Parts: sequence; structure tokens; C-alpha cells
Amino acid sequence: LSHRYDAGKDGFIDLMELKLMMEKLGAPQTHLGLKNMIKEVDEDLDSKLSFREFLLIFRKAAAGELQEDSGLHALARLSEIDVSTEGVKGAKSFFEAKVQAIHDASRFEEEIKAEQEEKKKQAEELKQRKAAFKELQSTFKQ
Repeated sequence: LSHRYDAGKDGFIDLMELKLMMEKLGAPQTHLGLKNMIKEVDEDLDSKLSFREFLLIFRKAAAGELQEDSGLHALARLSEIDVSTEGVKGAKSFFEAKVQAIHDASRFEEEIKAEQEEKKKQAEELKQRKAAFKELQSTFKQ
């Protein structure tokens, strides 16, 4: 499954992962829009997209069953793949690439957060050391 966007690495694309995917494709959706996108192809009603359900988007697009202004239509149009020419393999590699991208992006964000936390911790320790030094200094001055 679209590993680039499957941050949870569970082989599915959930709401947050779909949100990221649509933003990266340049077609951000509202929360409700995203829910509707999933609902339209969510055959097993688990509120996330499997690879099979992902393929359904392209089948519906090819059959002209998607509304022009819908998120699914935008996804089918912007996803760089044409299932009719590239087939299921092309769609699968796109899907896996998308899942991977989401995972990489979230891992990168986690690394940045960890770095910021470390800097904050170091700054706090420095502040405490300075305070302790000042206290020590004041005891010598008496």
C-alpha cells in the first residue's frame, strides 16, 4: 500500500495520511472532504483506504463516476499515474511510494521535534547551572 503516505505503516491510508497526501498533491481538502473521499470508496467501512479501495478511485474515475469538483477526482487527476496505461502495478508502486513519503515526512518531523526538545533541555540545564553558580558566588561574597 502507498508506503509513502502510510505513516502508521499498517498498509492503509487513514484520514491524516490522506490529508497529507492531498496537501502534497496540491489539492488540500477540508476534514469533511477527506471523510467523504474515504467514505466513497471504503467498501469494508474501516474508515481508511486499502490498496484495493485506492484502485477503486481510478476505476470510478475511468468510468466517469467521480464528481468533477470532488477530492477523489483531484486525487485521480493529480496522482501521476494512469491505471489504464500503467495498470495495477503502476498504481501499486505509486500507492506504496505515497505511503513511504508520509512515513518519511512524519519521521523527519519527529527528528526535528526531538532535536528541539534536546536544545530546550540543554538551555534549561545551562540556566540551572548559571543559577547554581550565582548562588555559590553569593555565598562567597558574604
